[in-house]
Amino acid sequence: MGIIQRQGIKNTLSSYAGIMLGFVSLIIIQPKFLKPEEIGLARVMFAFATLIASFIPIGVTNMTIKYFPHFRNAKNGHHGFFGFMLIFPLIGFALSVIGLLVFHDFIIAQYRRESPLIIDYFYYIFPFSLFIAFGTVITTYLISLFKSTVPSYLNDVYVRVAYLALIFAYYFKVLTLPQFIGGYVGVYALQTLLLIFYLLRVDKPSLSIDWSFFKKQGLREMVSFGLLLSLSSIAALGLKTLDSVLIGKFLPLSFVGIYAIASFIPTIIETPLNALDRIVTAKVAHAVVENDMDDVRDVFYKSVKYLSLIGALLFVGINCNITYLLHLVGKDFEQGFEVVWIISVGALINMMGGANTSIIFYSSKYWQGALLLLLLVIITFASNMILIPMYGINGAAMSTAISSLLYTGIKLFLIYRRFGFMPYTMDTVKTIFILMLCLSLNFMLPVFDSAVLNIVFKSLVLGGTFLLLTYLLKIVPEFHKYLPWER
Repeated sequence: MGIIQRQGIKNTLSSYAGIMLGFVSLIIIQPKFLKPEEIGLARVMFAFATLIASFIPIGVTNMTIKYFPHFRNAKNGHHGFFGFMLIFPLIGFALSVIGLLVFHDFIIAQYRRESPLIIDYFYYIFPFSLFIAFGTVITTYLISLFKSTVPSYLNDVYVRVAYLALIFAYYFKVLTLPQFIGGYVGVYALQTLLLIFYLLRVDKPSLSIDWSFFKKQGLREMVSFGLLLSLSSIAALGLKTLDSVLIGKFLPLSFVGIYAIASFIPTIIETPLNALDRIVTAKVAHAVVENDMDDVRDVFYKSVKYLSLIGALLFVGINCNITYLLHLVGKDFEQGFEVVWIISVGALINMMGGANTSIIFYSSKYWQGALLLLLLVIITFASNMILIPMYGINGAAMSTAISSLLYTGIKLFLIYRRFGFMPYTMDTVKTIFILMLCLSLNFMLPVFDSAVLNIVFKSLVLGGTFLLLTYLLKIVPEFHKYLPWER
């Protein structure tokens, strides 16, 4: 657990630095410096490019996490594994270009009525998706080398700082709108270059592929695994991006902008899970290879316990202050109140699932996770198509929460059935009790005229109550030794 603890702390700090920057950007800067439709344009462009980028690697990222431990040998360049990796995104990008050109007219038709601005920037998606995809591939390779801190910093901090700089340049008319969107693509191009420079510094990746060694490791099985999980990667990302893409089809881009602001806020809840996943995936994959199920169980139980507690605390802090926070953002964005609550429920459910995704996808039953994801993306697409016309952006939020509930619930069932792991204990019950108590207490607290004063007051009272009860109920007694009065 030493590597997980060290890099987990660094990744969490990086993630929260990114969240703070993202918060400042989306909640404070963008509503003041950009129009809702401009926020919506950037959101849809990123969601579309990210969705395409999830296909481009053709599953080589998942393949790397699972099989790289078999190839690890720095002296001979890991048998040319990096060169092997690059084959897949090159083929995937070529196929993506062909697909986008073939379906060009159909895609454009979906946005012509409600979001025509997207049409002007359609071709920006090609380089945008390419740089995101290659950045993801290189990041995965670095994670497999247990070098995740710098990639996390680039993804969490650099990207947001660079985007803020673009926003200021556009607001002060240094950049035109086409230059602003082009610069957004350029941010990810530079990120990819920085990742390459870092990789060359910490490793000596070889492009000379040792095909004989690959065949000994089961090349056909590896490719089959990668192709199957490629579909699951697209499905997983689809669960997160379909809402923005489909809102742009049914509603004007201004609603996409409002939804982008509102749906970002609950992502704070899932930040520890995202940070942990960057480390745990490689750790779990290695433990599975070594058949060390005690290590897998330890990671799973602890991740559920800690993430449930942190997620509940963040849930209280966000949703008890959301009215005042959206008031500060601007009147147009207050209609995102229900979106925050609904998506927060889904985010908390994901947190309470712990490191379940890694265990599912890097065990011998990985195909179950892939099939589950494919089923869920169909459900998500259908629910968005039904709920958005009925309930607008709240419908998109409902679809996201439903997907989180189904995805987490079924993964936990599969893990219990396969390994017999059931990580929920009395500590989980105590955490839920504290959560409900704090939400109830929120309605009894006085309300001031100042939104800022309300946020500060409620955060101190509710946060203090949550932490005090956590201590008194001894949910994490292993950390009490760090408290001054317990030493």
